[in-house]
Amino acid sequence: MAPTPLTRQTAARIVEHIREQGLPAGSKLVERALAEHLRVSRSPVRNALRLLADDGVVGLAERGGYTVLVPAAELPAAESETDDTEQLYLRIAADRLDGKLPDRVTETGLARDYGLTSAQLTRLLRRISNEGWIERLPGYGWEFQPMLTELRSYQDSYRLRLTIEPAAILEPTFTLDRTAIERVRAQQQRLVDGDIWSVGNAELFDLNSGFHEAIMECSRNTFFIDALTRVDRLRRLIEYRRSLSRERAIVRCREHVEIADLLLAGRTAEAAEAMRSHLDTVGAEKSES
Repeated sequence: MAPTPLTRQTAARIVEHIREQGLPAGSKLVERALAEHLRVSRSPVRNALRLLADDGVVGLAERGGYTVLVPAAELPAAESETDDTEQLYLRIAADRLDGKLPDRVTETGLARDYGLTSAQLTRLLRRISNEGWIERLPGYGWEFQPMLTELRSYQDSYRLRLTIEPAAILEPTFTLDRTAIERVRAQQQRLVDGDIWSVGNAELFDLNSGFHEAIMECSRNTFFIDALTRVDRLRRLIEYRRSLSRERAIVRCREHVEIADLLLAGRTAEAAEAMRSHLDTVGAEKSES
């Protein structure tokens, strides 16, 4: 299963922590301490460490937990996407959505068709793979994964979310992760305060889906969590095309802040109803756009 936006964000923050602290190889990474430092729950930290282990940045310690494998001095500086790279990414996404790219592709073919340098190709494939819409084949080449491409399927995805997300808040196992909700609330508030005008569609999707996934994690219901993660992965590409205008999107971000405030105030039933109303409205808006 592809890592969630929350997992990827947490992994990037752990790498930045290793770099900032100058941690050498062999340094122990304590899950609880990382969660407290990053102000998130232990669950996304645990998932992020697994992701970093897959990438070879950290490794399993002999007595459990993880240690640093790649020292701070050897970690590359955080990459920032250039406008050209972002446009190439969105062009590949659009071509896949329009059926212009076959299910299976090669690195040589992608580099030729899109005029990519080796560094651009590596960066784009890593990003697309992390987002879960392409996978490396065992032998040679890459294979695109199924995605929502039709309006009817897209509408059905919102009907599913409308069913499970309010219900998850009312689950008897729902336990508020205050630090995680405060963090995603702050992200949404920054969008409301002006960031909405500068972020791209891909980043906006990650921030918004990360908000919903953070709330879903609080349900402690693995079936609900898995269902939303899968839906978010499937709808990623079509969301780039059906994104709301920024004027309308800022209203929905304000609703996110209001939902977070209700949860933080312990008004769970009201938060569930606010979530239902929010999804009903945004689903209708995007289906019309």
